[in-house]
Amino acid sequence: MRAPGSLLISGGKVLTASGWRACDVFLAHGRIVSADPDVGTSGTGGGGPGEPTEVGTAGAGAERAALRQFASSETVEVAGGEAPATHGAPSPSAAPRLDAAGLLVVPGFVDLQCNGAAGVDITTQPEGIWEVAAALPRWGVTAWLPTIVTAPAAVRARALASLRSGAPRGAAGERPFAVPLGLHLEGPFLAAERRGAHPAEHLRSPDPALVAEEGWSRERGVALVTLAPELPRALDVVGDLVAAGVVVSAGHSSASAEQATAAIDAGVTAVTHLFNAMGPLHHRDPGLAGVALTDERVRVGAIADGVHLHPAAVALAARALGERLCLVTDAVAALGMPAGRVPLGVLEAFATDNGVRLADGTLAGSDLSLDRAVRNLIAFAGVSLPAAVAAVTASPAALLGLDDRGVIGPGAVGDLTLLDPAGEVVATVIGGGVAFDRRVPSSDAG
Repeated sequence: MRAPGSLLISGGKVLTASGWRACDVFLAHGRIVSADPDVGTSGTGGGGPGEPTEVGTAGAGAERAALRQFASSETVEVAGGEAPATHGAPSPSAAPRLDAAGLLVVPGFVDLQCNGAAGVDITTQPEGIWEVAAALPRWGVTAWLPTIVTAPAAVRARALASLRSGAPRGAAGERPFAVPLGLHLEGPFLAAERRGAHPAEHLRSPDPALVAEEGWSRERGVALVTLAPELPRALDVVGDLVAAGVVVSAGHSSASAEQATAAIDAGVTAVTHLFNAMGPLHHRDPGLAGVALTDERVRVGAIADGVHLHPAAVALAARALGERLCLVTDAVAALGMPAGRVPLGVLEAFATDNGVRLADGTLAGSDLSLDRAVRNLIAFAGVSLPAAVAAVTASPAALLGLDDRGVIGPGAVGDLTLLDPAGEVVATVIGGGVAFDRRVPSSDAG
C-alpha cells in the first residue's frame, strides 16, 4: 500500500471528545493533525440525527485519558501497515479533500470478534485474513481482531504467520485495509457443554505449556484469548497471558458467579458475547452473565443482531453496562454474501433469514455488520448515536489499551467513519487514506 499522505475531511459534523462540532478534520502521515473550526468550517453542531449536542460523552468516552502527543520523530507500527512518520506535515490547503457535507464523522469502528466475511472463513483459510481486511471498510470497520475458533495448532500458526507477513502487495490496489490489531483466539480452552459451534474434537484443557510453546503473546500477534475460567488450570493460563500482554476474556463457560469473580481477580478483563454460550442469568445463580453485568472491571461483548440477543436483552445490557459495552459482530464468511452454505472451520453452516446456523440449528456466528449493530443498538435500547458509536470505538480501544484509537483528536490514528443521517456508512478512512466511498465506483474506492 502507498504510504499515507494528507487528507482534509471537510464540511462534516464531527464527533469529538467534547461533543459534536461542525469542523474539518486534517490528517497527515496516518494521524489526525487537527479537528478544528479554524481548519475549514466553523461553529458548533447539534447532536446526531434528531439529537441535542452532547458534551463529555462522545467518541472517547468520559473515562478516556488525554491522547499522548507524538514527537516529530516518533513512529508507530501496526500489524499489516507501515509505520507513519509524523514530521513535515503538509498544509491543509494543499491536501486532497473528502467531502463530508451533510454527514457525521465519527471514529473508525473496531470489531473485537470477526471470524470472516465476503465468503472467507479465517479458520478454514487463515491466509484469507487480508481478503477480509480489504472487505471490512465497506461496513465502517477500520481495525479488527481476526478471530480463530477452536482448531488444531497448525491453524493458529498459519494465522499468526499470515498476520505477521502483512498484506500481499497490490492485494487491494491503493486502498488501505482494515488493520488487524492481533488475533482473537476463541478456544480451544472452552467448556465442552458450552462449545456452541466449536468442534468438540479440538477442545483442550487449559495448558500453560501449550500457550508457551505456541507463543501466545501480544508481541507475537495474539491480542485476545477467550477461555472458560472454571476449567482446571485456567487461572494459571490467565496469569501467563496477562503477563504476555494478552487480553483475556471469559466465554463459552459454565462458570458460577464465584468462579467468574475469581477469574477477574486473576486478570480477566472481558466477557465474550454476553448471554451466548454461558449459563443463563438466574436470580439465585447469576453466573458469568450476572457478574459481567455488575463487575465494573470487565468490558463485555454483545452481538446486537436481534437473533443472538432479543432486543430487550440488548437494552438490558446497554443500560447495565454503559461505557463497558463492546458491540461485536461474531461475523463469519456469510457477511456480505447471499443466503446459503458457508464454511466455519471444520463444520458446515448455513446462512438463513434467522441467522447463521449449523444443520442442527445451533447458532454459528452471524452475518451482522458492525454498522448495522450500531443502528440496532440505537433502535433496541434507545441510546444516543454517540453512545452507540462508543461501543464500537472507545470501548474496544480501551479494552485493548489503545489510547490513540476510538477518538477524534490531535495525535490519534487517522481512522474515521463517515455516516449519513440514517447511520449508514458513506465512507471509511484508514490511516489517513480513503478505504471506501460508496459515492465512487468500486474500482476506485472500495
